[in-house]
Order: sequence, then structure tokens, then C-alpha cells
Amino acid sequence: MRKVELRMNEKEKYEIIKELVDHNGNKNRASKKLSISRRQVDRLIIKYKEKGKSGFVHGNREQIPSKALDKSISEDIILLYTTKYQDWNFRHFKEFLIEKENIDVSYDFIYKHLTKQGILSPKARKKTKKEFAKKRLYEEKKINSSMSSETITSIVNHETALEDSHPRGEKPKFFGEIIEQDGSIHPWFGNIKSCLHLAIDKATSTIVGAYFDKEETLNGYYRVFHQILINYGIPYKFITDNRTVFNYMSLNPDKRTSEKDVLTQYGYACKQLGIELKTTSVSQAKGLIERTNGTFQGRLINELKLNGIANIDDANKYLNDIFVPSFNKNFAMDYKKFHSVFESSPSETEINYTLAVLTPRKIDNGNSIKFKNKYYQPYLDNKLKCFMPKTEVLVIEAFDKELLVTIDENVFELKELSRNEKFSKEFEVVTVIKERKKYIPPMAHPWKAASFKKQIEKAHTNHVYA
Repeated sequence: MRKVELRMNEKEKYEIIKELVDHNGNKNRASKKLSISRRQVDRLIIKYKEKGKSGFVHGNREQIPSKALDKSISEDIILLYTTKYQDWNFRHFKEFLIEKENIDVSYDFIYKHLTKQGILSPKARKKTKKEFAKKRLYEEKKINSSMSSETITSIVNHETALEDSHPRGEKPKFFGEIIEQDGSIHPWFGNIKSCLHLAIDKATSTIVGAYFDKEETLNGYYRVFHQILINYGIPYKFITDNRTVFNYMSLNPDKRTSEKDVLTQYGYACKQLGIELKTTSVSQAKGLIERTNGTFQGRLINELKLNGIANIDDANKYLNDIFVPSFNKNFAMDYKKFHSVFESSPSETEINYTLAVLTPRKIDNGNSIKFKNKYYQPYLDNKLKCFMPKTEVLVIEAFDKELLVTIDENVFELKELSRNEKFSKEFEVVTVIKERKKYIPPMAHPWKAASFKKQIEKAHTNHVYA
């Protein structure tokens, strides 16, 4: 005969009714003890006489609820997470179950079944991680209830990592008041590391610019800068890193090249647009962008993998067309509800010549300038211009890669000097099409070589970049 197990409230009813029947007790007293009516007491007496102890077991015991989900759904969820969506945080996993797998279950359902399998979300809080670790140590019998609480705490607790500690700070009031920037070098797709250049508005947590490049480069930050200027306008202030990529200064003075001096180049562009630039080597000073990098690493890597994206071009397209809009919708506040301090966007032409790389050079004995292992000559109105050897010039590589040069307060076009003629005048008949006159922007003060040299010295001696 199967042993009948009663729960606490069921056992209390059974014992009171048993005592009442066995000793012909007072029914009114029993109803008071159980907080039920006299009529219900009579019903319980009948149950006891007909079924005995088993009559007090609740009728729904061991019955599957009518709204319970099929067990196969939980098995499918566990299988999907351990294979296709491994290392995704549970909230992100839930979104893709609905969107891609047509499985609509609650977050609690996912959390309960995954944690039962010993799977913890990569974004779990420190307290949850400790409780999870404590439970695991109990199961592994490395700790037990006979130990003191101090001993158990010392075994379970670990030193808090710096990246897990994010001191809270106040957000600015206006949209565009502070833009935090950073580069996150990570194996975003495949095994080769690349760098995600990211910019986020501190007031609204809106991603205002994002771009993948092979390394953390000036080109990557200029691409993000370009997105900000085109889509929003000129912000008030940038906060960014003060690492080597931004503050290049070789120990050997003979090997210092200004085109690698990223921070000075970027700061010079900021100065032309009137943007304040602050640099810091303390990650907590720009905690928002640091935490956002962690969120991108937790979500974007998995989505790129899921969509089979394995190159930078496709990754940039997915990043800006799909991921960033979705991220802003889910995590950012509506920037349109905030007062904006962005100034009007400059024209495309102004942006093109502002986001430029400026590099000092000298004219050689062949009236040429060597730049990126190629030789160029200055032209004006399609006519070659000649200058004395060792004349100091400033090569300007515009955002669209157009090359110009400033010499003696004038701007000239640079044309590449080929090693061989493109056609032979003696053996080939070629119809020469007259070149259209190329637009050359007027000379501006920031393009003066003396001004740029002064900025370089100021940047590295006084650490004032913009």
C-alpha cells in the first residue's frame, strides 16, 4: 500500500478531524481551529470515514496544470541556448526566440529552466553569481551547513574585478552636451581581432556613431565623426581615450610622424569646428561607453555569428542598418524629447576638408613630394607649379582621400607622378580629353603649416588638443 504524504496544512486538518471522530469531540471547536464552517467540518468527517488519511490529499496533487507548457518546449530552449545561442544573455535570447524561432515564453520560464541546467546568464548580477556558486559548492560537498557563516563566505566570495565596478555619476542635461567615444578591440567576427569605434550621447544613451576597422585608427574615429556631423550636427564636447592611438609620441624624435599623431589630428579637426575635446586614461571617467562596449560584446558578436557575417564591410552594414537602430530603440531614451545643443551640420564640402589628415613634407630636388611611398607634384589649373628644393609644405588628405597641398599661403592640387608614361607619343595614337577644372577650396587659416606646427607643440607640451 502506497504511503500517504501530507503537507503541513493537510496534516493539521487530518489530525484535528481524526481527534474529533475518535473521541466524539466538539465540532464547533474544530471549526474554530481550522477557520472553516461547521458544514465544512461535516464534509471532512465524511472524507475521513470513507478514505481515511488519503482523503485529505488535495485533488490537484501531481496533476499537470492546464496552462502548463509542453516539456518539449523547455528541452528545445535548452538545446537552442547550448548550441545556437551559446553565451547570449537571457533577455537577448528571449527576443530572438520570439523573432527567429517562433517560441514565445516568459523570461521567468527561460531563467528557471536554464538555471536548473546549471546555466547562468553572462550578465547575471554579482549577488546571483555568489548564490549560484554557493549552491554549486553545496552540491559538490565543498561546503556544508556545519561550517560557520564566515568560513562559507570566505570560500564563496571572490575579489571584485575592476571591470565589474562602475561608480555611478550624473548625466548631463542636454542632448549633444557630452559624447563619449572609445574603441573596442575584440574578435567580433571570426578569429581575427578588429576594432569597433563607438560614440554614445551621455544624456540619452543614444548611439550616434559606430564603425568597424581593422585596428583602432584615425580613419575609424573620423568615420564616426562623419556620422555624427551628417546625422546630428556639431556636438559641444567629446570625451575619449588618452592611449597611444590618440596620443602618439615615439621615443625616437627622428621617427615621429604627425600623420600617426591621431589625437593631434583629431583635436585639430575639433578645434576647427569649435568642439571641446577631453581625454582620460581612467575608464570610470567614461563609464557609459565602457558598459556599452560590454553590451555590444554580449549581443553584437552573437548576431553577427548568427547571420554568417565574417568581413568588415558586411559587419558595418549590419551594424548601422540593423543593430544600432534596434539598440537605440531598446536601450536609449528618445533624444527628441531632450533639448539639443548640437549646432547645425556643416556642408559636405566643409566636412570633407575638415576631417583631413595634415602632414608636413618638403619639396625634393625633382619638384616632387613623397607621400605614402608615392611621388606627387603640385598643379594649379592643370599646370605644373615648380618650387625650390626643401620648401616646406603641408599635405592635406581630405576625408574622401583627395590630396591637396598648401605652399606659401596657396592651395594646390597634387597629381601622382607615375614611373612610366601612361601612353607613348611615338608609338600610340591617343585622343586626349581635356580635363575639367578641378575645384580647389580657398586657403583657410587652419591649413597654414605654421598653425599646424604650433598645434602639435601645444598638444604634446601642454596636453591641450582642441
